[in-house]
Amino acid sequence: MALNPQQLAAVRHFETPLLVLAGAGSGKTGVITRKIAWLIEKQAYAPSSIVAVTFTNKASSEMRLRLKKQLSPAQMKGLTIATFHRLGMQMLHRDGGAVGLRKGFTILDQSDSLSSLRELIREGNSAIEERVLQHRISQWKNDFISAAAALANASEESERISALLYARYNDLLRACNSVDFDDLISLPVSMLREHSEIREKWRGRIRHLLVDEYQDTNTAQYELVRLLVDKFGALTAVGDDDQSIYSWRGARPENLMALQNDYPNLRVIKLEQNYRSSQRILRCANALISHNPHVFDKRLWSDLGLGDMLRVSVCKHTLDEAEWVAAEILTRHYQKGTRWGDFAILYRSNFQSRAFEQALREKQIPYSISGGSSFFDKAEIKDMLAYLKLLVNPDDDTAFLRCINTPRREIGPTTLGRLGLHARNRNISLFAACHDIGLETQLTGRPLHRLQRFANWLTLAADNAERGDTLAVLKGVFDDIDYVEWVEKQHESPPRAQRAIDNIKELFAWIERLLTDEDQKDQPLIEVVRSLCLHDMLSRQDEETDSNQVQLMTLHAAKGLEFPHVFMVGMEEDLLPHRNSVEADTIEEERRLAYVGMTRARHTLTFTRSRARQQFGETSACDASRFLDDLPPEDVTVMGELGKGDAEQTRTTGKVALKGLMDMLAGD
Repeated sequence: MALNPQQLAAVRHFETPLLVLAGAGSGKTGVITRKIAWLIEKQAYAPSSIVAVTFTNKASSEMRLRLKKQLSPAQMKGLTIATFHRLGMQMLHRDGGAVGLRKGFTILDQSDSLSSLRELIREGNSAIEERVLQHRISQWKNDFISAAAALANASEESERISALLYARYNDLLRACNSVDFDDLISLPVSMLREHSEIREKWRGRIRHLLVDEYQDTNTAQYELVRLLVDKFGALTAVGDDDQSIYSWRGARPENLMALQNDYPNLRVIKLEQNYRSSQRILRCANALISHNPHVFDKRLWSDLGLGDMLRVSVCKHTLDEAEWVAAEILTRHYQKGTRWGDFAILYRSNFQSRAFEQALREKQIPYSISGGSSFFDKAEIKDMLAYLKLLVNPDDDTAFLRCINTPRREIGPTTLGRLGLHARNRNISLFAACHDIGLETQLTGRPLHRLQRFANWLTLAADNAERGDTLAVLKGVFDDIDYVEWVEKQHESPPRAQRAIDNIKELFAWIERLLTDEDQKDQPLIEVVRSLCLHDMLSRQDEETDSNQVQLMTLHAAKGLEFPHVFMVGMEEDLLPHRNSVEADTIEEERRLAYVGMTRARHTLTFTRSRARQQFGETSACDASRFLDDLPPEDVTVMGELGKGDAEQTRTTGKVALKGLMDMLAGD
């Protein structure tokens, strides 16, 4: 596709820092990939001197796929297209010694991190809730606040306790030679800040840095970019302040504005032509978002035609709302042949999905809900990853504790407690404590023998994995521990056991692909393990679903996607905008969330709301969302507002759909 003048200007500008304000559906991914190709082909940049950073595996995979169509394999060689966290992992792999990491460090996933915090809370007899502590520590790390600073600034007892646990948690990570997800950004920032020679090395390597979704960066990510870009500002930042909806994850849309202070010679190019939605949809979206304050004004426009009127359906109650939406989908599917996968139902909160699931099931409409359980959440996968982590990093205490009795080795909590006490007193890992001569003062006889037998077996397996056929060694490890037999004992029925075994086979096939992939061939086992762990953390938001199913998802999950026909449901006060945002006076982000939902739609956009909604066993009256009042009346049709004909309309719609189905069957 030919570039429009603004896109072309963004591709060819590289003399000064550039901010590309890319509105929804304006082709920003194409601009980024075309710019990378242009720098390599027209400006003779070495591929290894270009780094493109985004937030999800899906986005980086899409970029790489597009570039493979534009560049030769030689031109792609050395090019870095990565998520922020994968880039941070690469930096720590090369220079992590500067921040106290040894080779072979491992990454704790969210559940492992939570387990460690749970144990620290238990040992400290604290009443703090573990997930609250995890979120608080994550925020501190993202805002680049040390444990000492958190303690010094604590104004309440709960904050003081959290800061102390934060310090102990960091000590535990370092003792285990591990990092958590947030460390993958905060530690590289520390490294670049404190070691000028490392900072200059990375700046010298990166000739141009491109950052996607810049409005979603948090404090630590912004600082990482600032430290990587030299004084000449070889930077292209692409973002949209109107689509900043992740403040709860630490995102700071003001980072877009901060670029002007950091780079006075910053050029700003606006991409306002939308290639996705009809004029009416964009007109309404512009009207809505215009109520938010803006440093950079922009208005989306389209040459795709005026399009259908937007609809607002006022329903009696929650079940009526779901029934109406399901009937509308059924009607359009059979009357116009619209694919199920062309429909999306978007909502503010997960609990809203239940009524729609019920209505869709009753009409036998296939659907999929985003955010289902991850492949990595399965017990057998977590077990295997723990063994893999332990093979490459025996000092990983979290993995050690998971593996030691999976399968059972008759090593009880008393034995582990004494082992842990000795390890803490000696300031060594649990694995190292198994070999420590002084352990005999704590344990003797069979308990000591069992621990040492496990540690010796692990040492031999790790040595074989490092020197031999990696995949064969890994399969041998799981044969040694009779894991299949263990799985069969853990499941009530043979089919469930077989599904778990199939998952094991899938994991091995994945590892084999990683070991043989052309881009990653000959990488050591530690890199395979890191890739799997990082993929787990990043891919939960990238889950693939059957393309021909009605998609149900939250508005947050819908960002970056598009659908021909969108239903935005629950357009009521206290739902959208959410009650918490009303009370906290943070309506602006809720308005951006509604804007994101609207700009997912290509052809039709329908809002629904209920006059009454049942929550927690009580039915209460609902007021229309204030955002509906922001829409231009000339572009919107309201149905059922007077309370007449709602049920009749639903029944009529259903009858039409049923007749269409009968006619289709008769035709067969």
